[in-house]
Amino acid sequence: MRTLEALIFDVDGTLAETERDGHRVAFNQAFEEFGLPWHWPVGLYGQLLRVAGGKERIHYYIHRYQPRFEAEDIDGLVMALHQAKAKHFQALVESNVIPLRPGVRRLIEAARRQGIRLAIATTSAKDSVMPLLEQLLGSESPGWFEAIAAGDMVPAKKPAPDIYHLVVSTMDLNPAACLVIEDSQQGLEAANAAGLTTVVTVNDYTRKQALTSARLVINHLGEPNLPFEVLHGDAAQAYYFSLDLAQTLLPSRG
Repeated sequence: MRTLEALIFDVDGTLAETERDGHRVAFNQAFEEFGLPWHWPVGLYGQLLRVAGGKERIHYYIHRYQPRFEAEDIDGLVMALHQAKAKHFQALVESNVIPLRPGVRRLIEAARRQGIRLAIATTSAKDSVMPLLEQLLGSESPGWFEAIAAGDMVPAKKPAPDIYHLVVSTMDLNPAACLVIEDSQQGLEAANAAGLTTVVTVNDYTRKQALTSARLVINHLGEPNLPFEVLHGDAAQAYYFSLDLAQTLLPSRG
């Protein structure tokens, strides 16, 4: 049996419920700030999440839903909107309206105790990720992760595998000894393409996605007093996600 060497976490929707009540709200606040009559309701935002990256999401929305919108500098406007959105998102983070998902702190703390290496691989910008980590896990928590790879650090965002290749190369990891925790089909495809075993913890936006290539699909990581629900795969007798369970999910030695 292989020995687990590293856990690699996605952020949005994986570590915390950031999408519906965080990023979506911040986008809407940015639109209002710029005097734009745009609003992304919960359902529409679920569709827009198919596009990875905030700036890319705004571009897609304009093309798909506001085809008559005109501006002298669309790219400049999108950049300014995204910067405003980042400001509003940070304010939401600081107001403690975005909670960690079940089991996240417990699993990270267990990994630190046992010397399992930790990394972040996200499509979000680093200036959004760092305040979120500091607020939810503590001011020193960014230092727990050997690599914090963000979407603005690679040529192509998920579902391209670039972000995971960056983490693996930066930390000089053996992909077969790593486990990725993701929340979406795009993230799963990216991790799979990088040769990484993946566990998906779904949320309301991703529960109905095609996730059958994941090693395990659960509704959250669970706690001893809050069992997870297995949606795909085999968790044996486990009812919350532990390092022992993670170990059993790694591929056998060839």
